[in-house]
Amino acid sequence: MPTSKNKKRGEPIPKHFQSPEEAGQFWDSHDSADYEKDMVDVECEIDIKRRAFLVPLDRDLYRKVQSSARKSGVSAETLLNMWILEKAS
Repeated sequence: MPTSKNKKRGEPIPKHFQSPEEAGQFWDSHDSADYEKDMVDVECEIDIKRRAFLVPLDRDLYRKVQSSARKSGVSAETLLNMWILEKAS
């Protein structure tokens, strides 16, 4: 029984998508399992140069940081990184 995801089974994969959104819309309504014959194995290397570390903040404290960041014209992430760098130096 077809699901809503693979209701368009058999429709060919477009050779090119006009945008990432168009590709997302296609794959939101199609099941990749229906296209296994069209897929090829690939090898790739991923070199992660940046890591993000999640640090929990109190909600009220974060709101204060957001407000200060807006006044400074930067993101809350940037402002926090600047403050931590100042204190850590």
